[in-house]
Amino acid sequence: MYRMTILYGTPEDPNGFRDYYYRQHIPLAAKMSGLTGWNLSWIDQDSAEPSPYILIAELYTRTREAMDEMLASPAGAAARADLDNFVTGSVAFLRGYEEEVEIA
Repeated sequence: MYRMTILYGTPEDPNGFRDYYYRQHIPLAAKMSGLTGWNLSWIDQDSAEPSPYILIAELYTRTREAMDEMLASPAGAAARADLDNFVTGSVAFLRGYEEEVEIA
């Protein structure tokens, strides 16, 4: 499985970010053909140890080529362009093959 991990930095308005992500961004990005999975990890904001991130999103395709095609598609371009509508913190994209490690 090939994965793209997206690290979203803490935005100016965390509640507005979350609301927009669910109402606007997910329906838009869900139109990307070839997407086989999508996981979200909302990061707890501990006042003693604040995280620089609010959300880690993981998008899955079967291969790197499938990821490249998905991102280059009109739906992929629209999802990428939509980031300007709600991301006020940083955003980083990490890509690679996922490997599961079995623990004996």
